[in-house]
Amino acid sequence: MSGSMMVLAAAGAFVLSHFLLSHPLRRPLVQAIGEKGFLGLYSAVALITFGLPVRAYQQAPATPPLWPVGDGLWALVTVAMLAASILLLGSFVRNPALPGAAASAAKAEARGVYGITRHPMMWAFAIWGACHILVYPVEKNIILAGAIIVLALVGAALQDRKKAAQDPQGWIAWESRTSYWPFAAIAQRRAHLGGFGGHAIGGGIVVWLLATWAHIPLAGWAAGIWHWLA
Repeated sequence: MSGSMMVLAAAGAFVLSHFLLSHPLRRPLVQAIGEKGFLGLYSAVALITFGLPVRAYQQAPATPPLWPVGDGLWALVTVAMLAASILLLGSFVRNPALPGAAASAAKAEARGVYGITRHPMMWAFAIWGACHILVYPVEKNIILAGAIIVLALVGAALQDRKKAAQDPQGWIAWESRTSYWPFAAIAQRRAHLGGFGGHAIGGGIVVWLLATWAHIPLAGWAAGIWHWLA
């Protein structure tokens, strides 16, 4: 089996195990081994199945890039990753989808990152995957980053279904004020752009700067604005 196929098999196992444990297998496993037992099992499976594609990725040779990557593409990705960082940091506050969230879906406000999408964290991961494909278009990276995109966007849709079953009135009300697709609710005038807060904007900028700089010592090449400054 080629290196790329090993990455594909390992990434597929990671995504499939996550979907199975998060959705159809969650309830029967919780009933059988309890909530804490399930969380322990879930964590162990997630750690193992995530380690497999990472190791396969490290061992797989890099194939020739499928397209040239110039400064124009780097500029697009740099801006997109800033947006992803803002979505990610914004998703940690007032998010009714988070486990044990204090915010009720029925009363949550569709502003800030939630005005853009009710799944800001998932879309942040999807944008991350797309950006890494664009600037490093080799087979193993397309497979691994593509798996992250599938996990994020299919996971978001499955989360809507699960949350609607758990809280029919509250989550359906939340869906009526927000959108799965970015900016759809704003275009339909069900939400408004603004009200992001310092945690999203300021925190997003800090994470964006640190994460892109970290590519230099960790990956050996500069990303983000450091592509031009380093």
